[in-house]
Amino acid sequence: SEGSGLPGARAGQGRFGPASPARWSPAARPGRIVDVPGSPSAGIWVGLGSNMDTPDAQLRAALDELNALDRTRCLRHSRLYRSAPVGGVAQPDFCNAVAELATSLAPQALLEQLLDLEQAHGRERGVRWGPRRLDLDVLLYADRVIDSATLTCPHPRMHERAFVLRPLADLAPDLEIPGRGTVADLLAGLPDADAQWVRPWAA
Repeated sequence: SEGSGLPGARAGQGRFGPASPARWSPAARPGRIVDVPGSPSAGIWVGLGSNMDTPDAQLRAALDELNALDRTRCLRHSRLYRSAPVGGVAQPDFCNAVAELATSLAPQALLEQLLDLEQAHGRERGVRWGPRRLDLDVLLYADRVIDSATLTCPHPRMHERAFVLRPLADLAPDLEIPGRGTVADLLAGLPDADAQWVRPWAA
């Protein structure tokens, strides 16, 4: 998705087979695979966006809800930003943020929980790059490179998008995006017009 998220997440393109009893968690839906409980991994970055129904309130609620996901903690998050929509569809500006999570969920299991959270906010998938109440994208899963039927990490266009890089730069300017460079360097390399379209939400 674009504007508040990015194309390439391939979210919701399939389900996962029944979990074995050793891997089942009461908080996980039947048929969803979760990791064996253990020490949570940090450095999992999620992008948030909304441009419908009081977007800033949608994001603030979602940030609280991320902290309540199964075996997941929200460690920190950026301030809220306003960004112009991408993709050519006429629509309101987006409210964007990023959050760092620590989780012991497998990448696909985390993605499933994010999709559930989108649906709880009334997300409807219709027009590509169109307006949405809540969009959640897995940007990075630590330093892992993932290319599955449902998830690509690093997110394939995050290195080109000021609405991702500027919030990331608030928290982790030296964060290395595998195969691309640091957040600060990538942000500095964007066209000035792209960077100027992203500004604090209240501005």
